[in-house]
Amino acid sequence: MRYPRRTGGRLALTVVLVALLVAGFVVRLVDVQIVRAAELVASADDTRTVTLTTYGSRGSIVASDGTVLAQSVDRFDITASPRQVDLDSTEVKKDGTWTKVPTTEAIAAIAQITGTPAADILTALTADPESQFAFLAQGVTLEVYRKVAALDIPWVYAQVHPSRSYPLGAVGGNLVGFLGTDGPQAGTEANEDSCLAATDGTTTYESSADGVRLPGTEVVDTAAQDGGTVRLTIDTDLQWYAQQVLDREARKLGAEWAVAMVVEVKTGRILTAADWPSVDPNDVNLVQDNAWGARSFSSPYEPGSIMKPVTVASELDAGVISPTEQWSVPWHYTNGLPGDHYIQDAWWHGTMPWTTAGILVNSSNVGLSQISEKMSAAERRDYLLKFGFNQGTEVDFWGESSGTVLPLDEVDAITNRTQGFGQGIAVTAAQMVSAYQTLGNHGVRLPLSLVDECDHPDGSVSEVPDREGTRVVSADAADTTVAMLEQVPTVVLDGVAIPGYRIAAKTGTAEVAEGGVYTDDRIISVAGLLPAEDPEYAVVVSFAKPDTIKTSAGAAPAFADLTKQIIKEFRIPPSTGSTPDIPLTW
Repeated sequence: MRYPRRTGGRLALTVVLVALLVAGFVVRLVDVQIVRAAELVASADDTRTVTLTTYGSRGSIVASDGTVLAQSVDRFDITASPRQVDLDSTEVKKDGTWTKVPTTEAIAAIAQITGTPAADILTALTADPESQFAFLAQGVTLEVYRKVAALDIPWVYAQVHPSRSYPLGAVGGNLVGFLGTDGPQAGTEANEDSCLAATDGTTTYESSADGVRLPGTEVVDTAAQDGGTVRLTIDTDLQWYAQQVLDREARKLGAEWAVAMVVEVKTGRILTAADWPSVDPNDVNLVQDNAWGARSFSSPYEPGSIMKPVTVASELDAGVISPTEQWSVPWHYTNGLPGDHYIQDAWWHGTMPWTTAGILVNSSNVGLSQISEKMSAAERRDYLLKFGFNQGTEVDFWGESSGTVLPLDEVDAITNRTQGFGQGIAVTAAQMVSAYQTLGNHGVRLPLSLVDECDHPDGSVSEVPDREGTRVVSADAADTTVAMLEQVPTVVLDGVAIPGYRIAAKTGTAEVAEGGVYTDDRIISVAGLLPAEDPEYAVVVSFAKPDTIKTSAGAAPAFADLTKQIIKEFRIPPSTGSTPDIPLTW
């Protein structure tokens, strides 16, 4: 007897089993997508989402002709994923074939290329074995990066970021400044950081379990923005030449330091602000840290007789003297001075029948003291402030000094006279060249400028300097003073006269005070204008504490060499007319 198959029971069992299986999947799905969703997403993000900093490029610093003085260049950080490292063996590609080598061999290859000790690389890889990131070498060049990349080590990666390069080295180094680990440290890099600074961005991407970036997952969270370009007023050729001259002459003189500045009279633009020694921003440790800044702005000194034209112009403007006024000038002076104090000239002479022009040209301290009695201390101080002393220049350079013009309650009878010939007052080279710019510009002082503009990546321009001037003395007072100074190169200053060109100049030899006592050290200077008939350039050269020649004659060769270069570079035509005939004696 045959029984029919009992398929109904089997079918029911199958349905039950399938139902149970589906129910299991549903429970699991609910657990993953609802109950543990946040936990699992966070876990996935921790292991797969990578956030990178994308670096904007810091802006360049360029000279007036566009020559690059500072720029950003790509540098690379060599990194690794310790989690992916097998400390026993590593696969590398050799001759197109993947080959296993001991991991120590791979580490040794990285060390040889980057210069990082192999022991340091091993430490970086083992300090946190579960980490996805570790530095193996930082800031390497493109050449080094390419050599490391050619090793094809799976767990080695590179990050690019901008670094700083200074193509002209020490040429203008004191003006350009440099970057340190904490950012801008000096010079224009610090002064113009608001223009130059870049804004970094961030980018995220997802990686596989073995650390490989997944295609199509990259997202720019914040775009990086490059910095702007700072355009300086500096003429690189003249700056280089001035630094060569200072280096040569300072070594001859055995000077401690030296400065030279050249300014356009009709604009106030600084064409040269040379220091010796000058820092190379590529390696600041080549000079002492007191030479990292720009002495032309930061190191005030007593200027000596190059201050006398300022005194004469002020008193001419006040109407208390005339250029041909007659004076009887002894070599030794005690009038109105307390106790046994006196003022005397640098050389002995009998009582001289000098005019005001003769006192200035022959650089008589006694004569200037007599002239100073024509003006009160308060009036003289007002003129000094109008000329820009006792305050920083409009450049507002990093570390700039305001110098010192003593308050009236500290000006005694001696200082009241010595200020007129540049003692008892401290100025910077920048302030001094600004005073000569004022005299050359017919008595109108223009703001000094070192930056022409900041060019932003979006095409906008900012930080254009103010060119509006301020009258300090009358045109007649300024022009008459310059006319007097024309006779200095031909009468008392050998080597500065240039055939065919009218040069107005003044020498200065100042005693250096230490601890309130004047010493045997000197600051020697020459300052002037050219061409004198219509000044275009103001020039100041100073040397500190020379060992060999301690008079202003030691500064004359540098001044003459620099003025000749200015004539050649800017193709100044020979002068017209002749030097004004202002009597020096009566």
